[in-house]
Amino acid sequence: MVRQWQAVRPELDTGPMEIIGRVNRCAALLQQAEDAPLRRAGLSRAEFDLLGALRRTGHELTPGELARETFSSGAAVTKRVKQLTERGLVERRGDTRDRRVAHLRLSEAGRALVDGIMPEQLAYESAVLAALDADRQDELAGLLGELLSRLEGHMQALRI
Repeated sequence: MVRQWQAVRPELDTGPMEIIGRVNRCAALLQQAEDAPLRRAGLSRAEFDLLGALRRTGHELTPGELARETFSSGAAVTKRVKQLTERGLVERRGDTRDRRVAHLRLSEAGRALVDGIMPEQLAYESAVLAALDADRQDELAGLLGELLSRLEGHMQALRI
């Protein structure tokens, strides 16, 4: 792709495309492979992200907290929670002081599902990264962490 752009528009600096394009392509390939166990379990990536957030925080979350934790809209969380509750993977409890507030937690089935999928996903990620030694993995994690921090902290400034 870069060579093609350089051939038709040699005056363009395609350096950023070499990095961003590769990050995007890596993300797409990783997502495709990592989503296989989710599809087998009948879950979307977004549903698994919600279940994973409930599992890793280790406590009940309100829908608003879950939206922040998963970078999702409130409407999207509401829809997913409804579906996951109907499947018996998430349990909803009303707040004793404010009936408008709900508290969400994983059911035993939800916990078992997440706990069953995570080792498979981590094994795949380890296998992919095995091509890099530990120092290179640390270096890559650091560089990506810096980029992510910049993007998360300065999205408004970066928009044109």
